[in-house]
Order: sequence, then C-alpha cells, then structure tokens
Amino acid sequence: MSKIRGLLVVGLLAAMAPHTVAQGGGDGRVKTYDAILDLYVRDGLVYYRALKSERARFDGYVNSLADARVDSLPREEQIAFWINAYNAFVLQTVIDHYPIMARSREYPAKSIRQIPGAFERLTHRAAGKTVTLDQIEQTILPAFHDPRVFLALGRGANGSSRLRSEAYSATALEQQLAGQASECLNHSQCVTVDVAGDRLRVSSVFSWREQDFVQAYSDKAPEIFSARTPIERAVIAFVNPRLLTTERDLLQKNTFRLEYIPFDWTLNDLTGR
Repeated sequence: MSKIRGLLVVGLLAAMAPHTVAQGGGDGRVKTYDAILDLYVRDGLVYYRALKSERARFDGYVNSLADARVDSLPREEQIAFWINAYNAFVLQTVIDHYPIMARSREYPAKSIRQIPGAFERLTHRAAGKTVTLDQIEQTILPAFHDPRVFLALGRGANGSSRLRSEAYSATALEQQLAGQASECLNHSQCVTVDVAGDRLRVSSVFSWREQDFVQAYSDKAPEIFSARTPIERAVIAFVNPRLLTTERDLLQKNTFRLEYIPFDWTLNDLTGR
C-alpha cells in the first residue's frame, strides 16, 4: 500500500511540474530581464557596447522566450511578455550588428534601420512562434486593443518613447503603460503643442498605428471636435487630459492643424556620450 501511495505522489508531482516550471520560469525571466535593463539602460538610452561585451546572461534571457507558454496566461501577462520580447529582440538585433555600418543615406548613419531587414525580415523565436518585429507589432499586439503598448516599444531609436530601465510585468502593467502615455507629452519627439504656429505635432507612431488609436480614442473626444477626422479626434482625446491650460485652450479654438513629426531613427546609444 505504501508503495502504491508513493507512486501516486510521484505521479501527482510529475503532473504539477510543468505548470510550476512555467510559472517559475516566467517570474525568473522577468527578474533576469529587469536586472539587465537596470544595468544597461539609462533614461531610454542603451550602453550597447557594454551589453554586447557581456551578453551571456542577455542571450540566456532571449533564448528562454522561445518555448515560453503564454497563450493561456492572463491578458496582462501576455501583454507584458510580448512588449518585453519585442524590446529584447530590438536590443539583440542591434548588438548582433554593433557597431552598425552605414549602408543607406535614407537613415542616420547610426541607426537600426541600417541593418538589412531588421524589422520585416529578421526572425526571432517567442512563445513557440517564429516572428519578426513587424509581426509582433502588426499582428500580435493589436489583438489586445490598447494602443498604449505601441508607446512602450523601444525601436532602438531616439524617436521612440523612452525605453524603461525595467521589464514590464503583469502586476505593474497598468501603471507602466499609463506612465508611457504621460511621458509622451513630455517628449518633444512624441507630442508638441505649437501655440504660436497653431499646430499639434505628434509622433509618426500615431499615423503608423492609426487604426488602433482611432478604435480606442476617437469616440472619447469632446463634441466640439466632431467635424475632425477620426485620427484627429483620437489624438485629441489621447493628449487633452494631459495638456497644460494654455495648450488646452489652443485646441479648444479648433483651428489648429495636426502634423506628424518625422521619426528620428538615430540609434539610442549611450556609448560614448
């Protein structure tokens, strides 16, 4: 009888093991990535040279993403996983080619865009899938219906919103995304209210992800802007609660024009600064 009981206990532990490992592995991944970002990222800029020279732990984190099981996890954990994966793959792409060689005059000499196919062709493994950076942004993240996630993506460029010195986590996700949205208005590459020129200038990210912002925000704009285009209403609804009084007064006149700020693809490299 004791032998049978022992076999039952072993069988029960074996059945529980995959779930335990998956959960522990996920927590371990976030902690590892958190430590890496805390060490190599400062105010959105990255010590790429240092990260490249000490990349063993970082490569271990990236490799751990390949077979992670996330599809059945709560929504917040899935979002945090895919934001972290995207940002890690950007870092990996840069250090794999660092120092970056200039190939095209279309982009700055030091730019992730100088790496052929960085976003649309180079593939990565995450959650049992083979994906490109563009596929994560264009097919996976939109399914969560929260365009703030696109302000959390560190595209390896000065034009991006600030890359955080911490990993995204399920427990802090709402606070982190709200922080990215608020910081957007303090970042001249994200939102600029030109009172003298009667212009509202916003990041090109709003045009790239126009459908996502329209779906989330266009019906939340004040009635006074009803004649504006859907994306204009969406941008107004997004920025209005966070504006200064003088900036809000400008919008209320409803004579401003919306312009997109050309995206600055200069590498967000802290090395040598």
